[in-house]
Amino acid sequence: MFCFQCEQTAKGTGCTIQGVCGKSAEVANLQDLLIYQQKGIAAYQKQLMDLGEKLETETIEFVEDSLFMTLTNVNFDPEEHYLQLKKSQELKDRLEKKLGRVLPIPEASYRLSETKEEILEDTTRARIFFDDALDEDIRSLRETIKLGLKGISAYAHQARFLGYENEEVSKNVIELLEALTDDSLSLDDYVAEMLKAGETSYKIMETLDQANNETYEAPTPHKVNVHVKKGPFIVISGHDLRDLEMLLQQTEGKGVNIYTHGEMIPSHGYGGLKKYPHLVGNYGGAWQNQQKEFSDLPGCILMTTNCLMRPMKSYEDRIYTTNVVGFEGIRHVKKNPDGTKDFSEIIEQAIKLGGFPEDEPVKEILVGFGHKTTLSYADKILEAVKNGEISHFFVIGGCDGAKPDRDYYTKFALGVPKDAIILTLACGKYRFNKLDFGEVAGLPRLLDVGQCNDSYSAIRIAAGLAEKLKVTVNDLPLSLIITWYEQKAVADLLALLYVGVLGIRLGPTLPAFVTPNILAFLMKEYRLQPITTPEKDLQDLLGS
Repeated sequence: MFCFQCEQTAKGTGCTIQGVCGKSAEVANLQDLLIYQQKGIAAYQKQLMDLGEKLETETIEFVEDSLFMTLTNVNFDPEEHYLQLKKSQELKDRLEKKLGRVLPIPEASYRLSETKEEILEDTTRARIFFDDALDEDIRSLRETIKLGLKGISAYAHQARFLGYENEEVSKNVIELLEALTDDSLSLDDYVAEMLKAGETSYKIMETLDQANNETYEAPTPHKVNVHVKKGPFIVISGHDLRDLEMLLQQTEGKGVNIYTHGEMIPSHGYGGLKKYPHLVGNYGGAWQNQQKEFSDLPGCILMTTNCLMRPMKSYEDRIYTTNVVGFEGIRHVKKNPDGTKDFSEIIEQAIKLGGFPEDEPVKEILVGFGHKTTLSYADKILEAVKNGEISHFFVIGGCDGAKPDRDYYTKFALGVPKDAIILTLACGKYRFNKLDFGEVAGLPRLLDVGQCNDSYSAIRIAAGLAEKLKVTVNDLPLSLIITWYEQKAVADLLALLYVGVLGIRLGPTLPAFVTPNILAFLMKEYRLQPITTPEKDLQDLLGS
């Protein structure tokens, strides 16, 4: 196997025996072949669209789900991948028949083998370095686009579950996948395709923001208890608000408390979810702590999107997955044809387990500062900037991870001047979101903007303030300190590049799939920089 799609990749270059994330070589290779198949599907679909054929919902849903299940910490089950591969060939055959000819590219003409052994042998054709004659910088941009598409597909999956689709995004996903097979494209062409991926990322985040806001009301500030209450409970992790809503509906009146975990914590800001009194708080921290935090948990866990780690024996009988998330031997809640799910098994088990024996003292933190709420304070914020009460804005957030050097973000946040505001998002917030930062100009100094997809909110906030000041976003006293781990962070970064944000500090390490030449290009054109130390970076950013 070879995989270098996430920040924790072995030795900073690539996992070759087993993924640091826990995925086996078998699963890694099957994922390579599944993406290979999606490229073939996209090639046929692109030809059909060029002939005026409409992109069918079934096709784009399958492509999105296939890309999503290959994202880090989503699906570790080899049987699910074999099944998805068989479906991919059926879909490709149907599109080929519809077009009436076989396309002369390997991804389109390849036919899936019959046995598992043959399929595994075939995975070699799909590996990243299979074509050793390919220019390394073109390969780097292709990988960047591919990984960005995984993040885009995760967001599209969430939006679609709420009944929202962006047709331009769907079309772009197909076109971008097809472009990854086109050997006639130059390096400059792939730079343009990378920015197209950034545009696609921005637009799907906009669509998901609309879906969440219209379905559950725009987030407003709410306090969240991060300690536990007595009684049976279910911890729900991931990102999908529709799963949380269905779980809340099905547990209503049954004496089962619901705790969010990981990136579910921003859901407490949505009125349509907060209205359920048994949504009692948030349990634990970021995804990488789950094996320790879930070990002796006297309740059940539901994993809805990514961020699943190999379940420990101490709790493997109490954890459930849904959507495209999966692990061999772990119970899975499927979606019914009408879009609903039956959570009765996990609810009954949670009741039997009994839950926490007593209440802990309440400790609350504040969430709910999406773009609509934050921009409602725009005049107050700008007045505070003009009179010197607020000196700077820092966006500190992104994916968290297990490496010790990620304490950089805690130290950086604590080192920010007392007259500056911190906007945070995604699970990187867990590095400091339980600390007391106080207030400035009558506003909390720490504003929780939301999930990783709420990078869109951060962009809207910055754009809204810039518009009122009649300047560009890059003229604002604003610094972005971004922590990355997996492929949604890649999609978020591409969106920031697409809208022209300059001077991003990225860490804790730089992506292994970015070559020195591509890095040099990003540093020159977008002033992208790796983080150094909190003290030096703060000094450089504040000019002191």
